[in-house]
Amino acid sequence: MVHKKFDAIEISLASPEDILEWSHGEVKKAETINYRNFKPEMEGLFCERIFGPVKDYECHCGKLKGIRYRGLVCERCGVEVTTSKVRRERFGH
Repeated sequence: MVHKKFDAIEISLASPEDILEWSHGEVKKAETINYRNFKPEMEGLFCERIFGPVKDYECHCGKLKGIRYRGLVCERCGVEVTTSKVRRERFGH
């Protein structure tokens, strides 16, 4: 492990323009998970369209499955086919 010394750290609030620039979509519903199929609700707090897929390389509706569809956006559900790790980095407004 490398230890580095810092003289100072500056913390500031993000401007509304910065937040909109970093955002991947707008959360419009307070719902989280559908109790019938246990999938995230669209436009909800865990929306796959905004935050990314729950399963690696699989869209919400299941039309696009597999690494060969990486980077594509499903025309049916609007979810980008990528790794589920992107959910850790993306946020909505």
